[in-house]
Amino acid sequence: CEAAKERIMAMNPGNLFKIMQMKNRFTKNHPKAAKFLATVIMSGLPEGTLIEMRVLKPGEDPIEANMKVTADDIAMVNELKGMQQ
Repeated sequence: CEAAKERIMAMNPGNLFKIMQMKNRFTKNHPKAAKFLATVIMSGLPEGTLIEMRVLKPGEDPIEANMKVTADDIAMVNELKGMQQ
């Protein structure tokens, strides 16, 4: 968590601007997905929450994975939220 914060803080300001532009483009291209992600993240996910993902590529079998939210995950998201302010 601390290492991720250090990498973000050391990032070139031009790259930070580019990341924000990419986020805005993603939101424009996929408004429902962006709203879903924002709602889920901003509402808070308690430790132990299970997040399930499924990807369906044309002509391929589905790929599925899941993760259980840990205290470290929560701390990292809270740190990122604080950086946006």
